Amino acid sequence: MVRPPPLGELPPSYTPPSAAPQILAVSLKAPLWLRAYFQGLLFSLGCRIQRHCGKVLFLGLLAFGALALGLRVAIIETDLEQLWVEVDSRVSQELHYTKEKLGEEAAYTSQMLIQTARQEGENILTSEALGLHLQAALTASKVQVSLYGKSWDLNKICYKSGVPIIENGMIERMIEKLFPCVILTPLDCFWEGAKLQGGSAYLPGRPDIQWTNLDPQQLLEELGPFASLESFRELLDKAQVGQAYVGRPCLDPDDQHCPPSAPNHHSRQAPNVAQELSGGCHGFSHKFMHWQEELLLGGVARDLQGQLLKAEALQSTFLLMSPRQLYEHFRGDYQTHDIGWSEEQASTVLQAWQRRFVQLAQEALPANASQQIYAFSSTTLDDILQAFSEVSTSRVVGGYLLMLAYACVTMLRWDCAQSQGAVGLAGVLLVALAVASGLGLCALLGITFNAATTQVLPFLALGIGVDDIFLLAHAFIKAPPDTPLQERMGECLRRTGTSVTLTSINNMVAFFMAALVPIPALRAFSLQAAIVVGCNFAAVMLVFPAVLSLDLCRRHSRRLDVLCCFSSPCSARVIQILPQELEDRTVPVGIAHLTTTVQAFAHCEASSQHVVTILPPQTHLVSPPSDPLGSELYSPGGSTRDLLGQEGARQKAACESLLCTHWNLAHFARYQFAPLLLQTQAKALVLVFFGALLGLSLYGATLVQDGLALTDVVPRGTKEHAFLSAQLRYFSLYEVALVTQGGFDYTHSQRALFDLHQRFSSLKAVLPPPATQAPRTWLHYYRNWLQGWCPGLQTAHPNREYPGERAKWFGPLSPQLTTRKLVDKEGLIPPELFYMGLTVWVSSDPLGLAASQANFYPPPPEWLHDKYDTTGENLRIPAAQPLEFAQFPFLLHGLQKTADFVEAIEGARAACTEAGQAGVRAYPSGSPFLFWEQYLGLRRCFLLAVCILLVCTFLVCALLLLHPWTAGLIVLVLAMMTMELFGIMGFLGIKLSAIPVVILVASIGIGVEFTVHVALGFLTTQGSRNLRAAQALEHTFAPVTDGAVSTLLGLLMLAGSNFDFIIRYFFMILTVLTLLGLLHGLVLLPVLLSILGPPPQVVQTYEESSQVPSSAAPQGGGLRWGMSSNLPQHFARVTTSMTVALHPPPLPGAYVYPASDEPTWSPAANNSTGSGSRGLGPASE
Repeated sequence: MVRPPPLGELPPSYTPPSAAPQILAVSLKAPLWLRAYFQGLLFSLGCRIQRHCGKVLFLGLLAFGALALGLRVAIIETDLEQLWVEVDSRVSQELHYTKEKLGEEAAYTSQMLIQTARQEGENILTSEALGLHLQAALTASKVQVSLYGKSWDLNKICYKSGVPIIENGMIERMIEKLFPCVILTPLDCFWEGAKLQGGSAYLPGRPDIQWTNLDPQQLLEELGPFASLESFRELLDKAQVGQAYVGRPCLDPDDQHCPPSAPNHHSRQAPNVAQELSGGCHGFSHKFMHWQEELLLGGVARDLQGQLLKAEALQSTFLLMSPRQLYEHFRGDYQTHDIGWSEEQASTVLQAWQRRFVQLAQEALPANASQQIYAFSSTTLDDILQAFSEVSTSRVVGGYLLMLAYACVTMLRWDCAQSQGAVGLAGVLLVALAVASGLGLCALLGITFNAATTQVLPFLALGIGVDDIFLLAHAFIKAPPDTPLQERMGECLRRTGTSVTLTSINNMVAFFMAALVPIPALRAFSLQAAIVVGCNFAAVMLVFPAVLSLDLCRRHSRRLDVLCCFSSPCSARVIQILPQELEDRTVPVGIAHLTTTVQAFAHCEASSQHVVTILPPQTHLVSPPSDPLGSELYSPGGSTRDLLGQEGARQKAACESLLCTHWNLAHFARYQFAPLLLQTQAKALVLVFFGALLGLSLYGATLVQDGLALTDVVPRGTKEHAFLSAQLRYFSLYEVALVTQGGFDYTHSQRALFDLHQRFSSLKAVLPPPATQAPRTWLHYYRNWLQGWCPGLQTAHPNREYPGERAKWFGPLSPQLTTRKLVDKEGLIPPELFYMGLTVWVSSDPLGLAASQANFYPPPPEWLHDKYDTTGENLRIPAAQPLEFAQFPFLLHGLQKTADFVEAIEGARAACTEAGQAGVRAYPSGSPFLFWEQYLGLRRCFLLAVCILLVCTFLVCALLLLHPWTAGLIVLVLAMMTMELFGIMGFLGIKLSAIPVVILVASIGIGVEFTVHVALGFLTTQGSRNLRAAQALEHTFAPVTDGAVSTLLGLLMLAGSNFDFIIRYFFMILTVLTLLGLLHGLVLLPVLLSILGPPPQVVQTYEESSQVPSSAAPQGGGLRWGMSSNLPQHFARVTTSMTVALHPPPLPGAYVYPASDEPTWSPAANNSTGSGSRGLGPASE
């Protein structure tokens, strides 16, 4: 049977007597009894692990290794929408609705070129600058890639808007080859814009038809006698195609291909670039393809009359089909029938083309050119995110090797018996395995990985996990000297298990609370961190004790540390010296350790209900030569350990030459740090310093801005970062849409739809269309087209009746088609004609439909109409189904700061809410609403999570410490740490986004690592507040400092990241957090405890009593304390001993035994261990 636990983790040398449970029940009642019971469980666990250490280690490694195999099924998520759109928010619901109606992907992907002058601020509106832009754009447009035995160029994969369906097969094939790609470029203001279009067609007797020589009007006149092209001519007239590109001025009039129809062909004068670009440019259709000036020019300057004077940047945008569109376009085509065409192949083709596009565009201009080109594509962004999410093997290996070296060097000792270098190595490797197993478990649970998981978590989890390794190893080597060998591990867990459990639970709770942040990437990171911390906790509490137990066998067998196959050269010759009275109170020459046996008596005072320990007055105790804290540290008010600790001071004279080998952090804390810190003046300075730090942090908190730009994520110094910086500076434009859902009647809500559009257009951030252009929405295009179509129908079929079979298609509406207008005086379409007319417009005006970007769902049916048809068959018009999805496109501009985005989002939401009151269900859609709407409630979510976590931390600490006063002080320090970290972020210029919020929330759990050990040490010692604070520092300074250094070493590898984002948002914040934790845990908290700390849970007093029997006569030349047989029942004997050994000291764990009686350690020996007086204990460490 294991012996009872100590009373609330009494001082390390206090051994509970057999009557301890009775005393506890009388004096300390339930709280301390509960903690003692929990420590008893930990003691039992430690003893069992030590008894079966080999089996535990094998099974533990097997289990963790099996979980680590789960990493094989890990999925790395790089989709921005899946990473950053809030879970279960209205944005995610709206995105789900959009994908449900339209599919998973966008209609097109964008490839962009930005050109700026190398000399900042230089005007770029010159023919020379436009010529260089043409050179770069032309190089990019000629990109070809060869995949699957086919050649893929821009004309095959570009996005073409509104390709018409023509009845004439020859004209339809020619249009399919010639129809231009959608390229938004300032070159479209000039004839040179046609050079970017790669289509061509062939007609007998004519040179190849290209946009550089195509005059649509002249071509129709030439083809008119051979084919009926009236419908095509009508289409071109409505689209206002005119002469297309050949009617525009040439940038270089001396170009031999400059068409004669160009305005400056004959004059040979260079055009006025600023005048031509003012107001924007047009594609081949003046009506439907207008590129606004803001899409083409950046950094513009105007005169007082508003005329364009200069610009600092040019932008061209190439639109490509989506993978789904490309797959559908070539499915069943003769060009792909032999390659097993699939959507994955289409995606591969697009990605390869985009990468080549960026590469050639950036190399298009010579290095000494006056202009510079930045290129970017959607694949470039995907590649950045992919690289961002990849695990850097070199940094992971380097970080873990550095941690291995630190653990080994820190735990090595000159004294071979106390060296734990192998334990440090094994501990770090065990934590690494626990981290891998935790991540493997996350993969098995289906939690996707992201950049935060791969770049940060391995190092952060290693630093946190090694903290507890240091704590256990430090406590194990400092076990009380009278602890039997079989109970070493039980004693270690009993002393440290509570604090390890407390810190681990708080860390897990902190990360689980951080999962409240509704950003998928950060929620996954928080859940993974919590699971990894749980695996670390299991490894530290279950497997690492087995490692310590095996190392104890190594020390007992007198083997070298690390190189355990070799015997230790250290002397292990131990002798027993019976207690003797020293007349001169000095240590004999040559004796390094003094052993004396002191018998004390503990009883419960009925008056105060305190445990009282009485020492006989004959005891001779010599104070050390120098007492850092004065007589208080070693006064009778201290613990038994303090009394016995005086023995170490007696060695000073004999070991003075080897002080450097005995110095450690605990020695520094006891003799230098604690005495200095706990002086009155030092306390005042500490309080003033932290008060000033808190005040500065409150000011810094006002400097923290919200936001996370893409430039913060992309590595600085790269071409991608240069492009994004230029785009943010010159072209801060965002395409958004106002989506109208189903669930309301479109036919009777036209006025509300027009009002919604008007209200949305009036928002400050919405880019207004030119005054000469009608709004670019499907409802406006539809209405205007109907106003032009009605007269044509009446002209073709004057006063026509549609009886019989045809009447069922038109019903009662047939008489109205030729007798009334299809749009009333208020500009509204009659409800009974709305969906029938929608079918006609969609089929007859493809360019207008494409320009409107309506994206109807369900799509209206196709209907072909020939106005020369006399049979009336084509007048059977199927009505479209009621709309469930439609959208109005808009452009947002001037969005530089997060506050601008938030203002625009709030305005858009208000407009949709107001429209909802009128019965229109609508919501805004686009990247600003996907990625910036989180900032509307981010601070509220942050404050809520912090408050809840502080309350949870208080409850957990109060439950495990069973002392609300101490828990309150811990929570106060943690709140100060979080506030100061938030303020320092403001001074460092780090913006508040979901990532810092997660770290700020997790900082509370991480901060527990630095505070709870000190608080627990203070709570479970005796004496005055100063004495208890000093003792707490002595026992916790070394492991807390080692843990902080290990965490910093783990974070150090983040400083080598190629991503400035990792350095600023993880390395800097976590490093500051670690330093703040160290300062608050080892400086502020001891001072607060020494001033406001709670009373001790166990009180020991030392006094003389006539009831104590006098000493017996010495036997065998030694002095022994006697024990009266008629001692009262409420007294119990407590025996504490120290062992004398010749210098150097014996190996830890070695028994003190007669030479003729050498014991053998076996697990069974634990069962025979009594709970009372232990007799001779192990050698002192």
